[in-house]
This record gives sequence, structure tokens and C-alpha cells, in this order.
Amino acid sequence: MAELPHILVVDDDARLRGLLHSFLTGQGYRVTVAASAAAARQMMEGLAFDALVVDVMMPGETGLSFVKDLRGGLGQVPVLMLSALSDAQDRIAGLASGSDDYLSKPFEPQELLLRLNNILRRARPAAVMLEEVEFGPFSFRLSSGELKRADEAIRLTTREKEILRVLARAEGKAVSRAELAGEASADATRKIDVQINRLRQKIEVDPANPRFLQTLRGQGYALFGGAG
Repeated sequence: MAELPHILVVDDDARLRGLLHSFLTGQGYRVTVAASAAAARQMMEGLAFDALVVDVMMPGETGLSFVKDLRGGLGQVPVLMLSALSDAQDRIAGLASGSDDYLSKPFEPQELLLRLNNILRRARPAAVMLEEVEFGPFSFRLSSGELKRADEAIRLTTREKEILRVLARAEGKAVSRAELAGEASADATRKIDVQINRLRQKIEVDPANPRFLQTLRGQGYALFGGAG
């Protein structure tokens, strides 16, 4: 089954990056963040994204320049542009750069979600949503983040639910630490290792020799199924 879209958020405001990462991940999307146009380009070299959310005003290269350059290279990934500039001419400049939609700050998160869904829907047929996965005696419902062993509910933190969603949608393929963390910093990827170990404590009989949540050397982590 197809997985939900992978979104790249490009904004120099750390607080807004964190808020968008948390909100969109909570809606079931895979989210990666970048603090600059240069960082976004590095991310796009190794990862495929279904849509970009790009801030206009960033130090160094602006969002307008970044999107124009992206379109000049025939990049067709949908772009939702964010800006504190709300005049008509600013919106026109944003759309003229090649973005698919333009949203003025401050904005309501639900409006951003609707606009993002609209540009994704125009770009491709609606994704088939993976509702539930099973691995061994466990079942995990992606929409609610509910994990059960038979009829017993297993309590998960919000971050553990996010990690399981990403791994479940990868359908046995490796997911890098940077992708699970949503950014490529060393601190963020170290935290992922800690969170993976905690998650293993809840789903593995022998966490030191995991059966379901496995490490793939040099690639990241993968979730495997199997008979209970």
C-alpha cells in the first residue's frame, strides 16, 4: 500500500519548524525539516519528498530564489510558500516563483493542512492509506497510534507513535535515523537511538536481540512482521 506523503519544511525559525513538525506528524505525515535552502538541497539529494513547505524570508538564499531555482531544474514537487508578507504583490511574487500556493503568517494550522492537502491532491491521485499493521502478536493502528498485544493496550509516548508510523509505512524497508528524527543533526539522531531502545523494551522479548524492530547496519531501522 502507498504511504502518506513525505513533507520537507524549510524555515529558519526553529520554533516554527518544531511546531510544523509536531503538527504534521500528528496528522500522520512523514516530516523532515531544514533550516535553510542549502540544507534543503542536501536533504533532497538523498530523500524524495511529496511536497515542500517553504518560508520566503530566510537568511542567505530566500525561499523565492530557492523555488525559482528548483523549477529551473524542472523540479515538479509541489510547494506551499509561507510568508509574513501579505500584500497582493508579495503573493503574486510567491506564485510567480513557481510555488503552488501561498499562505500568509500568522496562519491557522488547519488552513495550512487544507492547503497542503489540496496541492498534494492536484499533484497526484489520493494516496491509499495504510490503516493497520501487524507484527508478531502486535497490531498497530496508524491513525490513532494504538498498539495492542492481543486485547492488551500497550502505552506509547507521542514520539514512539510517530516512529512506529514511519517504520510501518516503510513496509520492511530501512528508514534512516535522520528521517526518523526529522533532521540530520547528531543530537537528534542520538536521541532516536535512545527512543528505539525504549520502544524495543515494549515490543521485544529480548530487546538486545530484536525480532521486530531491527537495526540495518549503515541504513537505519526497519520494522519486520512474523508469526506471533
